[in-house]
Amino acid sequence: MIDRRQFLTGATGTLLSAWVTASLRQGARAAAPAAAAPSARLDALFDVFMDERFHENPELLTVLGLDKDKYGWAKSKLTDASLAHLQQVKRDNSARLKRLRDFGRVSLQGADVANYDTVEFQMETIARSDPFEYGDIGRPYVVSQLTGAYQSVPTFLDRQHQIAGRQDADAYLERLRGFAVVLDQETERLRHDAGLKVVPPDFIIDRTLEQMRTLRSASPADSILSTSLARRVRQLGIAGPYAEDAAKLVETDVYPALDRQAKALADLRPQATHEATVSRLPQGASFYQLALRYSTTTDMGAAEVHQLGLDQAREITAAMDALLRSQGKSSGSVAERAQALSKDPQYLYPNTEAGRQQILDYCNGLIKALQPHLPQYFRVLPKAPVEIRRVPAYTEAGSPGGYYQIPALDGSRPGAFYINLRDTSEWARWKLPTLVYHESEPGHHFQLALVLELPALPLIRKAGAGFSANTEGWALYAEQLCDEMGLYADDPAGRLGMLQSALFRAARCVVDTGIHAQAWSRERAIDYMVETTGDARSSMTTEVERYCTWPGQATSYKVGQTRWLALRERARARLGTKFDIRDFHDVGLTAAPMPLSVLERVVDEWLKGRGA
Repeated sequence: MIDRRQFLTGATGTLLSAWVTASLRQGARAAAPAAAAPSARLDALFDVFMDERFHENPELLTVLGLDKDKYGWAKSKLTDASLAHLQQVKRDNSARLKRLRDFGRVSLQGADVANYDTVEFQMETIARSDPFEYGDIGRPYVVSQLTGAYQSVPTFLDRQHQIAGRQDADAYLERLRGFAVVLDQETERLRHDAGLKVVPPDFIIDRTLEQMRTLRSASPADSILSTSLARRVRQLGIAGPYAEDAAKLVETDVYPALDRQAKALADLRPQATHEATVSRLPQGASFYQLALRYSTTTDMGAAEVHQLGLDQAREITAAMDALLRSQGKSSGSVAERAQALSKDPQYLYPNTEAGRQQILDYCNGLIKALQPHLPQYFRVLPKAPVEIRRVPAYTEAGSPGGYYQIPALDGSRPGAFYINLRDTSEWARWKLPTLVYHESEPGHHFQLALVLELPALPLIRKAGAGFSANTEGWALYAEQLCDEMGLYADDPAGRLGMLQSALFRAARCVVDTGIHAQAWSRERAIDYMVETTGDARSSMTTEVERYCTWPGQATSYKVGQTRWLALRERARARLGTKFDIRDFHDVGLTAAPMPLSVLERVVDEWLKGRGA
């Protein structure tokens, strides 16, 4: 999840690289001359904000491929995870918000207004988290199956820390040493939060310890932390005892810190409740309302989101029923019929390494087959390619079914869709097309990679926090768009997968709000998901546990998709015969992720410009 924006077509990666390089070499400007145009002064302020954020979060520079030249210092550092640093980041955010508001909005126009409103919304929402003395922005638990350095840093070092020479390899070792420090900082925060009676539910602790044991099970020399560096320096012919040095750091620094964290978490297990809801935490109801605002970028309440999920689940279930009956499948509930289809051997892959490769090959083939349809629906497409990869085995137990990783700003790393292949039975072939379209093209990759290629877009919009309702809403919209493209015309099972995916997102709205606003138990939530969607209990268990540690985020998909569809219908109604879906898509995508209210204003301004 990320940020970006602006109405520009035909941007190229070369232009982007030149723009970024020029911007960074100039450095962040403390201020623009008072006589400068408001647009230039706003961009200057954004440059300062971005520079400050980079110093708070050196890993962000690596994610964007900017940890070089002026920001070369970041290559060897990880983000400070201490409580003191988190509190300082909150103070800095509040100070930036004040500076932005002191700048004033009245002198701005056009895209600058949308930029201002987007950045202000982000900063204001973060500022609303100041009263909460535990967790992180919208995430109640420092360490869980989805949060904490133990599950993010190994993948970060392996997949995002680029090594082109000896200096990069040395920086890797420094980051490996820093990994142990970050683990200990998080352990202290874990204890701090426990003092406030903020302890993850017992099932979350169990899942987290399971993943820690998986990471810890390899010998130091065989750990991904060591083998990743060893493999790459060997391929590059970089001489030196890097493999041995990495293994030694894993043995003497990382594993002992991981052991201390695991023990601290295990020590909390007797205090843990089985209650899933965050409403049991200090100011829990307020925490959840803020989480909803952060994820949906609206002020929708839990009851409204819950009802949206119920209503749409009812509609989609009826559509699935009609499709199944047309295929001669009428016995049992919709969920039961979908479950039976999920177990049909004709759609299953072997649960072997060969079977997993077959899934990857099939998914890549879907992307290739999609290409001829795109010109009828899009004019502006990203230049960066997207690759389909497997979720690393050491985190797959608690990871979602799939997720997207943005490409590097400098073009050194493509976009990537990671699919969780822990159990191939979770991926009947008829479910795969929709997953691929959501996570790669025309879903996340089209929106997030494209924005990185818009040279006039302020870097703060490219590199800031994402807006889940916009990005996940677009990706869910893209799933339906593929049906409208006719990609399922000869594949009724694939269309069923599209409908089930939409039903899954509607059910999420019901369950997320059920857990956190109506005190549903984990078990009730899992039962509802299985009985409503027909998905496997194992995958629905992982999903529900995700909602318990990331409240609100699961609601963003349906809320966002509903708004994207409403905006499209508004444009179609107002433009009539002049409506061209390519124009609507280009405006929405090049506007970049932003709060839904800002997106609505952008579309309305575009319609006014078209005389509608």
